[in-house]
Amino acid sequence: MAFLAFAEPGNAGYARVSAQGLAADAPRVTAPIEDRPVLSELERSVIGLARGDGLSTLRQPGRLSRGLELVFGVRISPMLADPKLEALRRVAVLSWKRGYAIASAEVKAFLAAGYSPAHYELVVDTIAATRQGESRRGRRGTSFCLTN
Repeated sequence: MAFLAFAEPGNAGYARVSAQGLAADAPRVTAPIEDRPVLSELERSVIGLARGDGLSTLRQPGRLSRGLELVFGVRISPMLADPKLEALRRVAVLSWKRGYAIASAEVKAFLAAGYSPAHYELVVDTIAATRQGESRRGRRGTSFCLTN
């Protein structure tokens, strides 16, 4: 029986490969360079900023938050105005906090926002590699690099 470690980078594409009807032990073919996804500088900065956001930023504001907004007129919301970037931020926050354990509804929303499955793989695999590198060093690094 084969063992598949979902905590290791590179496993986000397993579901996509399985969905295409390929056998699990078929040799993997790497995508040509021109088919690899590319994220803009803005998208990479959204992923880096999502690192500091908590899971509570994914929920709608509660009664207390709305009341404080009415009283003081201050609205602090980490949500982004662009729906595509907000979908990216949500997936990045979940990936920073939970690794590969992202709800299918969030992945569907990410894909519906205009990203491809290859973009999803790039985001979660890179975040997982960064998290794994930090755990090996035993500390949280201050730099984040998302390469294309």
